[in-house]
Amino acid sequence: MIKKLIIVLMVLMALGVTGCDGSPDSKIVWEKDGAEMARIPELFIPAKFKKERVYDRIGNPVTKSVKVSEPVKIDAFYIDCTEVTVGQFKKFLRATAHRYNTGYWEQIYRYSPTDEHPMIYVSWHDAVSYCNWAGKRLPTEVEWDRAARGGLVDKEYPWGDDVKMSRDYANYDGTGNKDRWDDQTAPVGRFVPNGYGLYDMTGNVWEWCADSYDDDQDNRVLRGGSWDNLSFGLRITDRSFHLPNDADNYFGFRCVAELSKF
Repeated sequence: MIKKLIIVLMVLMALGVTGCDGSPDSKIVWEKDGAEMARIPELFIPAKFKKERVYDRIGNPVTKSVKVSEPVKIDAFYIDCTEVTVGQFKKFLRATAHRYNTGYWEQIYRYSPTDEHPMIYVSWHDAVSYCNWAGKRLPTEVEWDRAARGGLVDKEYPWGDDVKMSRDYANYDGTGNKDRWDDQTAPVGRFVPNGYGLYDMTGNVWEWCADSYDDDQDNRVLRGGSWDNLSFGLRITDRSFHLPNDADNYFGFRCVAELSKF
């Protein structure tokens, strides 16, 4: 499973622009939580083959094509343009009986002081509960990777390969004179978006994904880096993991919605 995921993510780097045009209804507003969402076009990754030298029944060398990965189709989907905010999460808590650890609020306001900042101190279970209430779900890791690239091909960051541009695109540890939010999150949507109109796909907060980190552990995947990372932690390919009950001041999330919902 992990080998297949790695192959898919590597091919996404190479084939990131082969998806269909996503212009119709490219932006919507999700009624339940008021989130603006962007449409990410579908992507088809063909099967991958390699040439191998083998021998026939009588020992003659022959060359044949061997399949090393299956074809993968990533359906089009909508994803939140920003991370879920403190204000949106409070709306969810008011509307449901979800049991949230209220002892976190003092620290939440230390690092995300207004309703426009990303919600932090959310466990994977908290994020799933919010998504269920909103009628959405967490992105798979492949969907997150697809969205983060913004249509670019084989690039280190959502904006390209130049790490010096990171100060315009991400809130992280080391943004210099661009860092108006020293040692905390930034309000969502304050930096330049990627090619799909998505903000803070790297930096600000690590974002929970639906997937387990591997087949043998209970850990869940986090992607994107945070306000507490240096610039090398903003690379699209960087991955992290935590147990689904863990929560911290740099964990957040955003939601996706399948086109079948429309």
